[in-house]
Amino acid sequence: MLDAALFLFVMALFALGLRRPFVWVLAYLYIDILAPQKIGWTLTPMLPISFIAFMLAFAGWAIADAKSEIRFTLRQGIMIAFLGWCFLTLQWADFPEDAAYKWEWVWRALVFAIFLPLTLVTRLRLELALLVVTLTAGAIIISSGLKTALGGGGYGSLYFFVNDNSNIYESSTLSTVAIGLIPVIWWFMNHGRVFPPDWRVKLFGSAFIFACLLIPIGTEARTGLVCIGVLALLLLRDVKRRMTFIVGGIALVLMAAPFLPTSYYERMGLITGHEQDQSASTRLAVWQWTYDYALENPLGGGFDSYRGNKFEYRLPQVEENGSTTTVEYKDVVDEARAFHSSIFEVLGEQGWIGLFLWVWLHASGLWQMEKLRRRWRGREGASWQSPLASALQMTQIIALVGSLFQGIAYQPVILLIIALQCGLWTYLKRCEEAAAEPRSSRRRAAHRSEPQRATSASNAARSAPASEA
Repeated sequence: MLDAALFLFVMALFALGLRRPFVWVLAYLYIDILAPQKIGWTLTPMLPISFIAFMLAFAGWAIADAKSEIRFTLRQGIMIAFLGWCFLTLQWADFPEDAAYKWEWVWRALVFAIFLPLTLVTRLRLELALLVVTLTAGAIIISSGLKTALGGGGYGSLYFFVNDNSNIYESSTLSTVAIGLIPVIWWFMNHGRVFPPDWRVKLFGSAFIFACLLIPIGTEARTGLVCIGVLALLLLRDVKRRMTFIVGGIALVLMAAPFLPTSYYERMGLITGHEQDQSASTRLAVWQWTYDYALENPLGGGFDSYRGNKFEYRLPQVEENGSTTTVEYKDVVDEARAFHSSIFEVLGEQGWIGLFLWVWLHASGLWQMEKLRRRWRGREGASWQSPLASALQMTQIIALVGSLFQGIAYQPVILLIIALQCGLWTYLKRCEEAAAEPRSSRRRAAHRSEPQRATSASNAARSAPASEA
């Protein structure tokens, strides 16, 4: 039944796109995040639905959308440059077959992120795209949150729709995305137009946020705990009563602490005691290897260049014998260990040029959203623009913090957030241009009428009687 329901839903989206081609863009967002072709087992894997939706989205835009509203941004240009550089590094990749496999999904994620802002020409389209991204990720988050609340979960044991440790289904990635979406959910609870913010929307949004907070607990991902702390700091910027917010947050943590499993405390304790955890210990060694590798190969080694790493490190082994505890250090040799950091992922694969483009892409996004947040804040008749820019900025910051500890530099969901930022930037630029055009037209009309009034006045003066003069 599940397989048939997924297949029929996707086919319904394709059919609706015949009348409203923008639905094909939404269909690709849904398929790209949820991956229903991996959930089903007969019907949905039968067709390449992701590629079909990808092509339909472009075809619908090319045929049906007006091109007069197109605005191409600098950040889209940076993504094009980054895409081209990734293709170049593919030519000298250390592991051509593995690099080609990763390139198959990276190029599609980048191309769609470049394309998506071109379709977001209205507020409704912008909100629909953001809503589909949020609710599609929410399907995974809510189901996983329910499992956690019912006693499931644990490191490596919280099962999602897909038993696949990739894309959003990787536990640390899901924790980062879940916490990052909380500001967006809050925006929908207060400013959404598709679902006007009434008590039902606020109730669902509150439950949704609670499910997001449960994901780091269910997955026991240390990155999720760090992201929660970053979110709390970011929220201090906008809340009116900061002390009340701080006290409430502390009270909430104290009330939730007794209900957390012991395994969660043990897992979180490794944040400070990383030298006793093999996963954390190898990350430091990998980052050092990647830096040295980039010095020798400044142009990068192509996708999956980490497969060439090999290093040795010392891992402490704690043994307890009665009341005696002994610590012995064991030399461990490891190889082909993943980067575990987006910065080092880009540095090792794309070199210093690729890292510069990647940092420029994100830094410019933070600057643009901050500019929009300040420009539209308090403006008469503008209630949703500044909060949305702030929400997307917070989502990006949380994603960047999470990316420090996991290789998600090309993660499609994060690239979609960048694309939505570009869409918001261009839409508000059009709004400002449209608002400025009537004022300039009135000034031109007034300027043209001044010579006419002067001519009329001079003619009246010449025709006046001498006594009046």
